[in-house]
Amino acid sequence: MSRHQILTLIAMASINFSSMICYSILGPFFPNEAKKKGVSQAMIGLIFGIYALCTLVGSLLLGKYIVQIGAKFMIVAGLFVSSGCTVLFGFLDQVSDGTVFVVLCFITRCINAIGFSAAVTSSFAVSAKVFPENIATVLGFMEIFTGLGLILGPPLGGWLYQSFGYEIPFVFTGCLLFATVPLNLWILPNAVPPSQNSFLRLCTRMKILLICFVVFSLSSGLGFLDATLSIFAIEKQNTTVQTSTKYMHTKNMFWLMCSSYCSENGFEEGLSTLGLVSGLFSAVWSAGMFFGPTIGGYITQVLNFEWSAGVQGALAFLAALLQVIYFTLEDIQKK
Repeated sequence: MSRHQILTLIAMASINFSSMICYSILGPFFPNEAKKKGVSQAMIGLIFGIYALCTLVGSLLLGKYIVQIGAKFMIVAGLFVSSGCTVLFGFLDQVSDGTVFVVLCFITRCINAIGFSAAVTSSFAVSAKVFPENIATVLGFMEIFTGLGLILGPPLGGWLYQSFGYEIPFVFTGCLLFATVPLNLWILPNAVPPSQNSFLRLCTRMKILLICFVVFSLSSGLGFLDATLSIFAIEKQNTTVQTSTKYMHTKNMFWLMCSSYCSENGFEEGLSTLGLVSGLFSAVWSAGMFFGPTIGGYITQVLNFEWSAGVQGALAFLAALLQVIYFTLEDIQKK
């Protein structure tokens, strides 16, 4: 492994680790803080979900134009924007209760999500470009730091919140994310020529659509738990809980399946195709992260947590069933 590859791997790991810490610190304490300000469960779910919705839109657009914009610029600018918004979110407890608080939460989360989508979408594409022969190993390595960020985020955020108050968790993690900006500015390569592949061509393949539905169902379940589980635990057992990413390895596994499918079916090999794949999967993951807390929060408010959890479980079961049917039929056709 060359020096440039080692440095790139360090840079990509830092992006995933710091970004996921910033994303995951809200779960243990923000829903309860928002509830104290008079925000309903459905609106709390929407505050979580709007982040994913904006990530969805950003991933599709930025994944499509990753070469024209420049992967390096997207990563550096995305990290800068995301870190700044994370710090700003820590001062929202100073605003008045009600509508002003909710509106500022929406604005900050939306801008943060655009920065996040730029950085993460580009990081997957750059990693695949720099390590064309070892992409599975590299994604596995990055997954370790993604998981570490999502696992350490809730307890770190909860500890900082209990020890220093609402602001410090966001200020600390925002500064941690900002520290990765100069590292990536120094290490990352510049752009390469574009290709002619499109999202439309990618999304017309049945296998890709089914894979996307699996990713959607898993992220929906994770997003639902982020927005509802802490309040449910406090009400039932007077305790706090944290959710971690048992699903992220599944997302990366399906990302590899999609990339392999593209290379076997006439898609040009290069950064722009990898950008399309990264953008599509970030968008689908984000769609689930919007659906889960938004719809799940609404069902929890109208019915209860148990019914909402049942809906999420049924969605994941349907995705698994469709996968079994498709691959069974595919094996029969091959024979």
